[in-house]
Amino acid sequence: MGRQVKSQWDFGELFPPETARRVLTVSELTAQIRRLLEQHVGQVWVSGEVSNLRAQASGHVYFTLKDAGAQLNCVLFRNEPVAHRELLADGQKLLVQGDLTVYEARGQYQLVVRALELQGVGTLQLAFERLKQKLAAEGLFAPERKRPLPKIPRRIGLVTSPTGAAIRDVLHVIRRRNPALEIIFVPCRVQGEGAAGEIAAAIRLLNEWAGSGPPEARALDVILLTRGGGSLEDLWAFNEEVVARAIFESAVPVVSAVGHEIDFTISDFVADVRAATPSAAAEILTEGAVRAREMVRAAPARLRAALQRGLNAAREALTDALADLRRAHPRRALREAAQRLDDALEALRRNATRHLRERRVHCQSLLDRLARVRPALVLARRRERLDRAAARVRERARRLLELRLARFNELQTRLRLLGPEQVLARGYSITFDAATGAVLRDARAVQPGQRLRTRLKRGEILSRAEETRGE
Repeated sequence: MGRQVKSQWDFGELFPPETARRVLTVSELTAQIRRLLEQHVGQVWVSGEVSNLRAQASGHVYFTLKDAGAQLNCVLFRNEPVAHRELLADGQKLLVQGDLTVYEARGQYQLVVRALELQGVGTLQLAFERLKQKLAAEGLFAPERKRPLPKIPRRIGLVTSPTGAAIRDVLHVIRRRNPALEIIFVPCRVQGEGAAGEIAAAIRLLNEWAGSGPPEARALDVILLTRGGGSLEDLWAFNEEVVARAIFESAVPVVSAVGHEIDFTISDFVADVRAATPSAAAEILTEGAVRAREMVRAAPARLRAALQRGLNAAREALTDALADLRRAHPRRALREAAQRLDDALEALRRNATRHLRERRVHCQSLLDRLARVRPALVLARRRERLDRAAARVRERARRLLELRLARFNELQTRLRLLGPEQVLARGYSITFDAATGAVLRDARAVQPGQRLRTRLKRGEILSRAEETRGE
């Protein structure tokens, strides 16, 4: 229902009261967001790739967890009991558990880390990686400690299960490729509780057997450690540290062939040679014998070929020697010398004829040029030019002499006019010191009684100074 209008001048409330509103500070808003995140999200697991890893001097570790579409800031505090801190590295893909919160000073949300795992990897894989890093740091995987296998082993030690498929594959390949290869078999369990200890004991037993007795009677060339494929749990006995230590301490080279081609175990890294499968390991150990058998089989053909090559080479050498002997016969040398002399004489004749013909052509050319230039006319023209040049030189010398003579007369006249005789002729005189002949220019330089000599235009006057008056 509309409001009743009391009069025509009732326009209602032109300026209604201001609507009530709540204004938050930045700190209040950030605190509310932090509470919402902690209450409604809380502790979560997040997967991603580590980047921008920074370890501060305080012991706290800061990093960014990112994927293709976003990134999340993470912090791992120093006093937080988190295992596997060594997994933190730029580029590492991890599963991170933590509490989602807001760092209010910067207004950004972050994850406070409580646990770390490799992404897509369980506890066994974590243990695998930790043991792998530990043994690598100790040098058990170092390439320089890997020993080469003998080319043709005569006796090998086999460590595997007597009921598994691996032993059947190995024996089948060895019987087919090298039946003479002697096998010292030490049976053991290859999976389950206590399997790792049995494997390590078998390796040590073979080393003790190889080291006892005369070397020629107890020689053991290689130890083959093998089993068929399986899950990570099935293969775990070959990831135990006790097996890795036994392989590392073995004095006999060890070949590890555990699982399928895609399976890798700690024993593969420690062993001297890793084979992809048990059959591949048997092929590696018999490769030298197969090649030797093929070499022996092909030896007759190679010997025949070598003998034929030797005969061909000897025949060629004999043919070359006979040719050299024929070339070295004195009669051949004399004939070649006579032929070279004939060639030289013929060349000398041709050169002399050619040189004479060239000289004749050159002389004729000079005669033709001499006839064209008419020497008498050339001499007359050059004599005429010489006469004109001589006349010009004489004329220039005469004018230059006249100029020099006029200049001399002018200078002589000026010298005469400026000479002392002209000055004396105008009534002037020159007074000298009678004793020294020095010209007197200042009355103060004359002493009373000093003898003076005065020169006039005609003659001189000798006098004595009675008194001097200076200006």
